[in-house]
Amino acid sequence: MFLEFFYTLREAGVPVAIQEWMMLMRALAMGQHSSSLLSFYNLSRACLVKSETYFDAFDRAFAQVFHGVEGQLTISDELQKWLEDPKNFKELTDEERAALEMLTSDELMRRYLEILEEQTERHDGGDKWVGTGGRSPFGHSGEHPTGIRVGGFSKNRSAMKVAEDRRYKNYRTDLTMDLRQTKVALKRLRQLTRTGPQSELDLDETIDKTCKNAGEIDFVFRAERRNNVRLILLMDVGGTMEPFFRPVSRLLTALHEERGLREFHPFYFHNCVYETVYEDALLFQDSAIPTADLLRRYDERWKLVIVGDAAMHPHELVGARGNINPRLETETAGIEWLYKLQDHFHRTAWVNPEPPDRWTRTQSANAIRKIFPMFHLSVDGIESAVSALIGSRPIAAAS
Repeated sequence: MFLEFFYTLREAGVPVAIQEWMMLMRALAMGQHSSSLLSFYNLSRACLVKSETYFDAFDRAFAQVFHGVEGQLTISDELQKWLEDPKNFKELTDEERAALEMLTSDELMRRYLEILEEQTERHDGGDKWVGTGGRSPFGHSGEHPTGIRVGGFSKNRSAMKVAEDRRYKNYRTDLTMDLRQTKVALKRLRQLTRTGPQSELDLDETIDKTCKNAGEIDFVFRAERRNNVRLILLMDVGGTMEPFFRPVSRLLTALHEERGLREFHPFYFHNCVYETVYEDALLFQDSAIPTADLLRRYDERWKLVIVGDAAMHPHELVGARGNINPRLETETAGIEWLYKLQDHFHRTAWVNPEPPDRWTRTQSANAIRKIFPMFHLSVDGIESAVSALIGSRPIAAAS
């Protein structure tokens, strides 16, 4: 299998040389893979890939060779062809939808793996096989309230799981256009206090004290006024957040350039916050930070802003093992972590890039609005969020 992996990488266009391959073999002999598929994936990519240009080709080759390993959800080339050009979309009745929502995550995964073993041809518009349209819980472009999206793109935002874990783009912090209004809206994110050494001349007090000393000059110094705001930014990345890449990047750029902040730390997640957040939007394990450690590291004096469209399957929010990535499932529901974040930080705000008139259309957004005050990702929305964060308006206000 390892030799097949080597040649598959070369066929995929990844320039793997003998030196890199031997380095991987030595690392495996030393036990650096930790007997874990995810650790082996990270180890082999670190040893064999010379440039991030080849990350996607590496992922495809890895999925092709190790598709039979437990825990991987993969799409074969033949299945990928079957899933092209969706057809035969059929809407569900309310009664049919209610019955289908009873599927659990474990049952869904078991049935998906069984179907993959049985399926031998393309299917469109059915209610069982992996295909397009129809009412099957497996495939894409159909209608099923609790399914696994295989290929295609998210449309109804109802998938409980997604086959093929993909990597996401980093939100940029170097955008220079269309930032002025965002920066102006963030200017109020300041709480000036006098801290540090007394190195600034207090002219008024110096004059007053000099007059009291009958003209004998007596200098009075004071500490400088500095912004005392500490801010944590959690950003949803990938999936339904892809259309909002530029506005979120502008917000991140503006916060990085807001020199008045005492401290600022951005982190990333996908769809909902669970046991882990990431320092990098690619969501690699080497940038992972346990959410519990985040709460221990940053006390209640920090202010929290979460950016996300709150558009997820209800199971992702309230169900145990609700993570859309089956390799990262845990027993603690995402909504429990959201409550922990709200309880820990004194001032919080959820910034949603979706238009406000769409917030009431999804169960997840309605549930999150009961936990965090929610504001639109616009100039007016940011100004309202900043006002809530610095305490000039009630933190329960949501608009």
